[in-house]
Amino acid sequence: MQELKAKVAVITGAAEGIGKAIAVAAAAEGMRLVLADISDTLLNNTVQELRQTGAEVIGVVTDVAKESDIQTLADQAYAQFGQVHLLVNNAGVAFAKSAWETTAKDWEWIMGINLYGITHALRIFIPRMLASNEPCHIVNTASVAGLIAEPALAAYNVSKFGVVALSESLHHDLSLRKSTIGVSVLCPSWVKTRITDAERHRKTEDRIQTDQLEKVSLKTGAAIHKAVEAGISPQQVADDVIAAIKTNTFYILTHPETKAAVSIRCEDILQGRPPTLLPI
Repeated sequence: MQELKAKVAVITGAAEGIGKAIAVAAAAEGMRLVLADISDTLLNNTVQELRQTGAEVIGVVTDVAKESDIQTLADQAYAQFGQVHLLVNNAGVAFAKSAWETTAKDWEWIMGINLYGITHALRIFIPRMLASNEPCHIVNTASVAGLIAEPALAAYNVSKFGVVALSESLHHDLSLRKSTIGVSVLCPSWVKTRITDAERHRKTEDRIQTDQLEKVSLKTGAAIHKAVEAGISPQQVADDVIAAIKTNTFYILTHPETKAAVSIRCEDILQGRPPTLLPI
C-alpha cells in the first residue's frame, strides 16, 4: 500500500509510546485516524494534539481484551470514514516473572491483551477489508521476544511468539486467496516507552507483588527496566513501520542485533543444543 494519503488507519494502544508515534507518522502521511486506547485521558490528549496539526482523527476508548470493545471500535471507524485501509494492532503489556511464579490471572491478562486482542481485531476487521477489495495493510506488534526467549518473561514470550506465528499464518491465508491485504509483524527490541509500567492499567488486587518474587526475577526485571530506558525512540520504530507498509515488508526488525540473535536461536534448534541465553 504505497499511497497513504486520505487512507484510514485504526491504531490500538495509540495514546502513547509506539502507538502514538505511528499515529503521528500516519498523520504526517495525510491519513485519517481512528485511535484506540484503554486510557480515556491519554487518548483524548493525543487526539487533541493531532487535531491541532490538522489531522482528521477520532478516539475510541477500547479494552482490546474485550471482543465487544473491538466490535465497537470497528463500527465507529466505518461509521465515521466508511473504510479501514490500515489496521495496527499495537496494544500490549508486559511483566517479569518466572514461569512458575506466573499466576492464572497473569496469563489471562497478558494473553487477553497481547494475543487475543489481535485475534479479536482480525476476526472483526478482515471480512470488511476483504469485501472492499481495496489495497489494505495489517501491522501486528510482536517483539524481539516473539523471536527469541529471555528469562523471567515466560508469559510475555509466549504471547509474542503467538503474535509472530499468528501473523505468519495470516500472511499465508491472505496470500492463498490472492488478497489485496498486506501483513507485517513488528518485532522491536528495547524502545523507550512505559511498557515496564503496564500494570498501571490493571486491577489493583491483581497487580504483581514484587516482595513475593524470587531474586532472579527481580534482578531480570530491573535489567529490563534499565534497557527500556536506554532504548530507541518510538519515532524511529514508527518510521520503520511506515516504510514497511509502503514496501509490503513482512518482518519489521528495528534493531540490527535482532538478526544475529535469531541466527543463534536457529542454530540452537538445528544443532539440537539447549537455547543460548542472550544478553538483555
